[in-house]
Amino acid sequence: MSVKVGDTVRYLNAVGGGRVVRISGDIAYVDEDGFETPVLTRECVVVASASAASAPKQSTAPKSVAIPPVKDSTPAPTRLPVVETAGGDTMNIVIGFEPTDIKAISRSGFEAYVVNDSNYYIYVSVASRAADEREWTPRFDGIIEPNIQEFAFELEQADLAAFDRLAVQYIAFKRDKAFAAKEPAFVEFKVDATKFAKVHCFRPNPYFDVPVIAFDIVSNDRVPAEFNIDPEALAKGIKQKKRDASERTAAPSRPSQKRANSSDIIEIDLHADELFDTTAGLSPADILNRQIERFTEVMLANLRKPGQRIVFIHGKGEGVLRDALNKELTHRFKGHDVQDASFREYGFGATQVTIRATGAPATTPSKPRRR
Repeated sequence: MSVKVGDTVRYLNAVGGGRVVRISGDIAYVDEDGFETPVLTRECVVVASASAASAPKQSTAPKSVAIPPVKDSTPAPTRLPVVETAGGDTMNIVIGFEPTDIKAISRSGFEAYVVNDSNYYIYVSVASRAADEREWTPRFDGIIEPNIQEFAFELEQADLAAFDRLAVQYIAFKRDKAFAAKEPAFVEFKVDATKFAKVHCFRPNPYFDVPVIAFDIVSNDRVPAEFNIDPEALAKGIKQKKRDASERTAAPSRPSQKRANSSDIIEIDLHADELFDTTAGLSPADILNRQIERFTEVMLANLRKPGQRIVFIHGKGEGVLRDALNKELTHRFKGHDVQDASFREYGFGATQVTIRATGAPATTPSKPRRR
């Protein structure tokens, strides 16, 4: 059945629907609670057809009798039932930025969408601020239905100068039924606005039809570790660093060594997006092999520089890369000083290596094999 203005429709491949208020070409504009949503007409299924407008009939009533006004028979918008998906009680929330013109990225604007991949309604608030500001600029707030992608706000090129931090707050709930409660959360993270000017930083994502810059707010019911700092663990880490510093001060000093560029710290970012233009088609093992390969290259290049400090930024994540680096430093590159890098500068996700002359291996280690 063709879609007409006034029809009440539901979406074929998404949750939602409403009344068609206008049609332009093959795009139907659907009124959902006061908001017009553009949808392809072929993606709409008519659930209630608009009543055909009929010409008013000639009244036979005496002229002195008032004719009652004709009531609008257009059906009121109805709230369609939520169709829950298997595994949808595990929450996944993503915010993604699509360029409006990726071929002219230096002039393009960016549309932000929030993806609610769960059987829960979520009330979401999104705000941003510049690095040197304390107050937040509100960007979006509202309720997002289950299993749906919602347009949130648009960024212009001029907005990027003050787009250094992004904060997302959310509360999850269900309507008209019992549900397992989810903890509300406040997630704040740093945004590298320079990536919005690089086409290769926009990457494929399973929730989007075009390449995007995406941030996982919640993944499988968990806030990513780099966004979720445990205050108690932070306090313990600071105390441990103070104890270590005291022990080093009290211990006999080592014989002085000649330090090459000891005041300079080499920073090596081992995150996948720094090593690859795109990770499409790469397995986790491929990515890990390249990260270890990069680590090995840097270590070999600096083995003859006693005192050189190198910070390897690996992120906290699940600890796979960190464990792999520790294994290399314990066996292949043993004898060097290894410690957590400055938390103030790198958080929990970096390891500092200080090169010692006694730590150079007798032979050049082989590079890790690629699968």
